[in-house]
Amino acid sequence: MQDKNIIYGRHPVVDVINSGKSIDKLILQQGLRGEFEKEIRSLSKMHNIPVQVVPKERLNKITRSNHQGIIAFVSAIQYYLIEDVLPLLYEKEEAPLILVLDGVTDVRNMGAIARSAEVLGAHALVVPKKGSAMINADAVKTSAGALNILPVCRENSLVNTIEYLQNSGIQVLASDLKARKRLSNLDLTLPTAIIVGSEGKGTSPALIKAANEHFIIPQTGKTDSLNVSVATGIILYEALRQRLGN
Repeated sequence: MQDKNIIYGRHPVVDVINSGKSIDKLILQQGLRGEFEKEIRSLSKMHNIPVQVVPKERLNKITRSNHQGIIAFVSAIQYYLIEDVLPLLYEKEEAPLILVLDGVTDVRNMGAIARSAEVLGAHALVVPKKGSAMINADAVKTSAGALNILPVCRENSLVNTIEYLQNSGIQVLASDLKARKRLSNLDLTLPTAIIVGSEGKGTSPALIKAANEHFIIPQTGKTDSLNVSVATGIILYEALRQRLGN
């Protein structure tokens, strides 16, 4: 059965791009040249859609139908921009609580994080356009529908996004296993963005450097670290605890 989030063929792909739907990425056949290739390059740049060039065999594995050298992956959710979401939170006179996901690549972790975020009072997720899990049906299912409720902001540069958040009056905190300050020692009642890192590498050095402060979740066991979705749930619970005055 063909995945309904996959569109293939030259005219259907152009049509879905022009429809305004969110596209996760385009896969273009290696060696494709001519006017169509130029049109796709132009459209992808205009709509800020990542393009991956791969051998024909890769496309054949995705679909046995006549793909004509191009496949589009339509997003399972609608994406937003943080500059559109943040002003609405301030208008509601709420202290924003934003979660920045730095390279979380497992779709089930993504779904579990979104579920905890929605339940525990986060206002939005921020993910990078490249190097992050594709939010597909599995992610939405794992999130128990939270990914259809919580705004997900997909940004070109997390470093630039952090700078924007800081200039908007938001403290940016990064989870870091090398940090000395404990999570509970931070004031999470303030407008806050929290960076959590990838499953394997943690938070990237560039984002650690950009953050206002770093923190650690105290641990007494011998295991190297917590799963990213579990760690995120603990962080968000502490934020909710503080905001409820408990």
